[in-house]
Amino acid sequence: MPMFPALTFRRAGVLPERVRAAVPRRFEAVAEALVARTDVLGPCSVVGRDVVGDGAALAEALEDLRSTYRLVRGTPPALPAVEALAVAWSEATLEYLHDLSCEDPLTGLASLAHVRSRLEELYREAELCDVPVPGSHALVLVELRSRGGTDLPGHPFTRAMRLAQVAEAMRAVFCGGQTLGRLGPDRAVAVVPRSRDLAVSLGLLRDLLSDLDLGSTGVRVWVEGLPADPDATGSLLGELAR
Repeated sequence: MPMFPALTFRRAGVLPERVRAAVPRRFEAVAEALVARTDVLGPCSVVGRDVVGDGAALAEALEDLRSTYRLVRGTPPALPAVEALAVAWSEATLEYLHDLSCEDPLTGLASLAHVRSRLEELYREAELCDVPVPGSHALVLVELRSRGGTDLPGHPFTRAMRLAQVAEAMRAVFCGGQTLGRLGPDRAVAVVPRSRDLAVSLGLLRDLLSDLDLGSTGVRVWVEGLPADPDATGSLLGELAR
């Protein structure tokens, strides 16, 4: 692999084209951050997620990171950069597997794709029986959040285990065949019928959640109405999953 006089272009803060051409695909932003001496963890996280879509294994992605560091700095990659890439790769891989499966293996909640399918069924049934979905069903959402208003603390696996506790509480309340799914790393959803008992169910759910040992993590519960247009429902789910 060609090596370049890193000090020459590092002082200028600009990545020469000859070096850019040698940088592994998708790692250009990482190389630019190294040259400019700006935050490299963000670009590493982005790359870690992007290479999953390319079908790259973690070992391959880490080797490309090493190549990028050798080209620009002439050193092995820093441990925080390796960790940022590996965590992002792992999270993106899990999300991809969840989309393929009907169930999240960590929490037992249905995948986002399955929740979408269930809602599509409801809209098809509504056309046959002439009962609008906004009047017949709603979404009950539970979100893990920091009590102090800051970013949610903890390793992704720890947060998933806390969401698994939330899922157990939701299953205890919504035990009549309702679809329970996961929307993102810290949010769960239940597709429930609108009935006079919904307010009672929400109160019971809040009581169960308040008894959970979630450390410094708080919980928010709310009801989200469904739009009349099924296409708008897809956009709503996408927004709630962010």
